[in-house]
Amino acid sequence: MDLRTMTQSLVTLAEDNMAFFSSQGPGETARRLWDVFAGIREQALGLEPPLGHLLGKAHLFDLDAETPANGFRSLVHTARCCLAHLLHKSRYVAANRRSIFFRTSHNLAELEAYLAALTQLRALAYYAQRLLDTNQPGRLFFEGDERLIADFLREYVTLHKGCFYGRCLGFQFTPAIRPFLQTISIGLVSFGEHYKRNETGLGVTASSLFTSGRFAIDPELRGAEFERITQNLDVHFWKAFWNITEIEVLSDSKELSSLVKSEGPRSLELRPRPQQAPRSRSLVVHIHGGGFVAQTSKSHEPYLKSWAQELGAPILSIDYSLAPEAPFPRALEECFYAYCWAVKHCALLGSTGERICLAGDSAGGNLCFTVSLRAAAYGVRVPDGIMAAYPATMLQSTASPSRLLSLMDPLLPLSVLSKCVSAYAGGETEDHSDSDQKALGMMGLVRRDTALLLRDLRLNASSWLNSFLELSKHKAHTNLVPVVEPMRRSVSEAALAQPEGPLGTDSLKSLTLHDLSLEGSSETSENPELSLSAETLASSTPSDVNFLLQSEGTVEGAKAQEEMSTKDRSRGVGAAFPEGFHPRRSSQGATRMPLYSSPIAKNPFMSPLLAPDSMLQSLPPVHIVACALDPMLDDSVMFARRLRSLGQPVTLRVVEDLPHGFLSLAALCRETRQAAALCVERIRLILAPPDPRAAAAPV
Repeated sequence: MDLRTMTQSLVTLAEDNMAFFSSQGPGETARRLWDVFAGIREQALGLEPPLGHLLGKAHLFDLDAETPANGFRSLVHTARCCLAHLLHKSRYVAANRRSIFFRTSHNLAELEAYLAALTQLRALAYYAQRLLDTNQPGRLFFEGDERLIADFLREYVTLHKGCFYGRCLGFQFTPAIRPFLQTISIGLVSFGEHYKRNETGLGVTASSLFTSGRFAIDPELRGAEFERITQNLDVHFWKAFWNITEIEVLSDSKELSSLVKSEGPRSLELRPRPQQAPRSRSLVVHIHGGGFVAQTSKSHEPYLKSWAQELGAPILSIDYSLAPEAPFPRALEECFYAYCWAVKHCALLGSTGERICLAGDSAGGNLCFTVSLRAAAYGVRVPDGIMAAYPATMLQSTASPSRLLSLMDPLLPLSVLSKCVSAYAGGETEDHSDSDQKALGMMGLVRRDTALLLRDLRLNASSWLNSFLELSKHKAHTNLVPVVEPMRRSVSEAALAQPEGPLGTDSLKSLTLHDLSLEGSSETSENPELSLSAETLASSTPSDVNFLLQSEGTVEGAKAQEEMSTKDRSRGVGAAFPEGFHPRRSSQGATRMPLYSSPIAKNPFMSPLLAPDSMLQSLPPVHIVACALDPMLDDSVMFARRLRSLGQPVTLRVVEDLPHGFLSLAALCRETRQAAALCVERIRLILAPPDPRAAAAPV
C-alpha cells in the first residue's frame, strides 16, 4: 500500500471512529477515544506531505540503484510502520467497538501511545526535511556552522522519547526482536534503580533485573524511566550495565566460567601446536564493538566460533582497552600493534597468512578502517580486505537523517552515543556532585578520577602545544616539523611523517596537531591536496569540512553555502515546524549530552569519513553490512559513496528490520542468522576471491 492510500484509509477509519464515539454520550472514556482518533487524523494528514517530499528526493543519496538505502528512506519506512500499526488498530476498533469483549482501556492506552509516537515522527520528518533543504546535494550530514548544529541538536534532544520505550518499543523492527528488546529495557530500568540507590550492581543477577514486576506490567512507567536513564546517566552507568549482562551470559557456560576463574598466577606462553592439520591459508583479525567503552572479545565468542568453523580459518579477536579510562588513541594503538603481531606470527595462529581479513562491528568497524589506514601509512602489509558491520565512520557531533532515528532506538539512543564518543575523545564532562555518580563505589571513583586527571593533563598539554604553535607561525615550515614530531607520535600521527610513497603520502605530512587545535588557522596552502588535508582536520566549523563527492572549493559552492548558513541562522531551528504544530517535549530536564564536538573527532584516525582522498585510496577492498534502521546507517552510505567516487572496490549490503548490533543477536531468530551469514559471505569473498579468469571463461 502506497503512502497516499495508507493515509487516506487511516483518515477514513479515524473519522468513522470519531463519529461513533461522539454518539456514546459525555463519558470520559468516549471523550478520550474521540480525542485520540482526532489526533490520529490530524497527525496523519500533517505527516503525509513531508514524507512524500523526503521519498521523492531519497534516491539522490543512495550508493547506487541496486542499494536503495539512506537515512531519509529509513525515516519514511519507520513512519509507515507506525501508520500501518495505527491502521490495523483502527480497523480492529471499528470492527469490535460494539462487542462486550472490547477491551476499552487497553486499546485506548495503545492508541494514545502510538499517537504520541506518530506526533514525534512528524517532528522528525520536519527535521529531516530541514536537513534536505539545508545541505548541499548528495550530503547526508548536517553542515551548518557550529552554532547552528549545536542549536539543532539542543532542540532535537528536548523531544519526548518515552513513548518509544513503552508500548511502542521496537515497533519498527522485525517482530522476533521485540521480546528481546522488552527484556533488555526491563533490565535497564531495574538496574537504574539499583544504581540510583548507590548500588554498583555487585550481587545483582540478570535474572533478578530482567524480571522486575512493576516495569514489566506498566509500559508507561518503563518508558518514562528508560528516557530518564538514557538522558541523564553517564557513561559509567552504561559500562556497569553492559558488564552485568555480559557476566551473566558468560556464567551460563561452565567452560567459559572455568576460564575466567582465578587459579593462581598465570603467564602467557605461546608454543607452536602439534601439526594435527595443515595450516589455513587464511586469517581473520576481529575487532569487537561496544561504543569504544564496553564489551570484550568474550562477549562476541558465540558468533566468532561459528565463523571459524564455517570459514575454516583461525580468528584472532583483539581485546583492546576501553574508554574513558583509555581514550583515543589507545584502542587504535593496541589494535594496530596486535594486527602487526598477527601478520608477523601467522604460524602461531595456525595460518600461513596468504589471505588476511580485518573484520569488526560498530566501533570495531571504525577501528578496522583506521588500523588499515595506519598500516598503509607505516608501510605495513594492509589486509586483503575489510568486512565492517554497521561501522561508525563519523564521530563528529552532527546530525543526519539516520541519526534522527536515535530518538526511538532502544539500543543506540543519541545521548548514549554522544557520551560514548565523548569518552573516546577524552572530552567527557560530568557533574560529580550528583547522587547518581556516587553509585560507582570507592574503587570506581578512584578509577574515574584518575582517568579524569590524565585527561586534564593531556588536554592541558595539547592546549599548551597549540599556543606554542600559534606563536611559532612566523617560523619556517622546516623549523616547525621537528617541534611537532614528538607529540605527533603520541596521537597516532606518526604515520603521517612517512616519506612520500606510491600512495601519495606527501600530502599527509600537513596533518599535525596544529590542525586539531582549538583555533583554526586562516592560512591556506597553495597545494590543493595540502589544502584538503588542512581543511579536513582543522578545527573549523563543520561547514568547512571537506569529505563529500563533488569537487569542492569553488567560489559558487562557497557562496551558496554561506547564503544557506545565513538563511538558516535567520530562520532558527523552530522554523522547521509549521505554524500550529507542537511536538511533545521531554519532562526529564536538561540532557547531559556534549553538543560541541571535540576537535580531535575530525582526526581521520578517529573519523575515517573525514580522511583525505590520498589516505582512503590506500584502503583494501571494503565490504560493509549495514542496518536500514540503524542510526549509524548514513555513516556506511557516505563512506561507501566516498570510496566508490575514488574508484576503490567497495560493496554495501543493507539488511532490513534489524537493530544495530545484530551480530550479538545472531542466535535469536531467522533474520539475525541470515544477516550474520551475509557477514560470513563477505569475509569469504576476501579470503577466497572468485577467479576472474573463471568468470570470463565462455560457457
